[in-house]
Amino acid sequence: EELLALIGERPPCVELVITGRRADPRIIEAADLVTEMREVKHYYQCGVPCRKGIES
Repeated sequence: EELLALIGERPPCVELVITGRRADPRIIEAADLVTEMREVKHYYQCGVPCRKGIES
């Protein structure tokens, strides 16, 4: 709810970049641009562990 309010109240000159997984459909509807990314190559495949605060 807070994020939806922020999106709705932002001035026209402000750009918001919101990242994450499993976006609420209401956020997608409120957004001007939505990009879906897919993994092509990831260092996990080479045994590199996740980084605290980044992937975990």
